Parts: sequence; structure tokens; C-alpha cells
Amino acid sequence: MAMLEVKNLHVSIEGKEILKGVNFSMRTGEIHAIMGPNGTGKSTLSETIMGNPAYKVTAGQIRLDDQDLLSMSVDERARAGLFLAMQYPAEIPGVTNAEFIRGAINSRRPKDKPVPIRKFLKELDEAMSTLDMTEEMADRYLNEGFSGGEKKRNEILQLMMIKPKFAILDEIDSGLDIDALKVVSRGVNKMRGSEFGSLIITHYQRLLNYIVPDTVHVMMDGRIVKQGGPELAKKLEDEGYAGLRDELGLDIKLVDEDA
Repeated sequence: MAMLEVKNLHVSIEGKEILKGVNFSMRTGEIHAIMGPNGTGKSTLSETIMGNPAYKVTAGQIRLDDQDLLSMSVDERARAGLFLAMQYPAEIPGVTNAEFIRGAINSRRPKDKPVPIRKFLKELDEAMSTLDMTEEMADRYLNEGFSGGEKKRNEILQLMMIKPKFAILDEIDSGLDIDALKVVSRGVNKMRGSEFGSLIITHYQRLLNYIVPDTVHVMMDGRIVKQGGPELAKKLEDEGYAGLRDELGLDIKLVDEDA
């Protein structure tokens, strides 16, 4: 069982502080959700955990078991067991889905022990079937010409094949219709188990109807201000973030509020 820990994390972008002391921890075997209004730092948190150099850590720690992630490059973090499904995945012309995924898997294995091609193709077929993806998707260039829904399914396909310790899923429900949402959720739920944990970042409770989290964290103004079980997400859906802010007595102006 592995643990991901974020301690007193402060992060700035172009001199502006976005995260102002974020604290949470999770273990494999758990699904956590982070919810919050626009502009509160949710995507900043995901990018910082993964190591995007545009985000400057000014204080705090991020650890994966005994490893200091802040001292590691993006590719080192990936090999250590992290995975980020981005809100807007990049297109890579000339590299097929199958080539990209097999290369990612092999990068985590000893150079003299690549994944056997038959084993890889069998697992790829099974994962694509779970996600209702056609066989030709394996031979298409990575995300090139994909619809929004196809890109999201492709991110989950990579997740199912690479099998990281922790997956950060940043708004994977964005732009999905209800059928695509169910398919994507099916893939994530298939991964649930003692060797896998996921941090789901979302605005809305509807995703959490299909991927039921163990813990829900609410971020406001760059901090986690409350945490609870799945019922907390439902409360937010009913009462909104302004209701929670007022309940907690926080002096915070939400981005979406009128000036």
C-alpha cells in the first residue's frame, strides 16, 4: 500500500500565490475527490503534483511514500507511479495510440524486459472493450482529430494499461454526455483495488454518482476548507459553494459571483 501526501503546499504562478497551504493525504485503495469553485486552485494542485515547471512551489512538501516528489522531474514522477489525465490532452501526430501506450509501459520496466507484445495486445483489446472503443482507435495517431469524448476515453485507456499507483483525473467529466460519462466511470471503477488510488478533480457532483469517492475535499481560495464523505458532494450540489462558505464563516469572494 502506497501513500501520497501533500503538506502545507504553497504555489505561485507568475508571482501570484494560488495555493495557500494545502494539506491532504491518501492511500492506494482509496478514491478522493477535490471539488471547488472556479479559480480556487484545483488544476494548479494537479499540475504541481505532476511537476509542471510553470508552477513554483514556495513552501511545503509532496511525498510518495519515502520519495520527495519536489526533487523529481515529470518523467521520474511518472515512473514512480503517478499519472495525470489532463483536461485538454495533447495531440501527437505520427505516434499511434498503441505505440504511445506500449512505450509508456516499457519506460517503467527494465530495458531488457519490455512487455511481451502478445500480452500487451491482449490487455489493450480488453481495456478498449471495457471503454467501448473500436479496434481502429489503437492505430490512430494520439488524440489527433479525436472528439472531446474520444480524448477522455483515451486518457482512461492509458490509465488502465499503465496501471499507476495514483491517478489524478482533472475534470474528466468536462464536456461528456451521460453515456460517455458512464463509460469513462466504468474504466476508473475497474481499476479500483488495493494497488490503485485516484484523486478526482471536478466541479460537479454528477461524476461522483458513478465513481463514489471515499473522501471529498472542498477547496476555496487556495485551501482545503472542509472534507467529508460522498454526502458532502451532494450537499454542495444542493446548496452551492456560497452556502458552504457562509456556513464556515469564510470571508471569500467566489469568482462566479457578481461584482
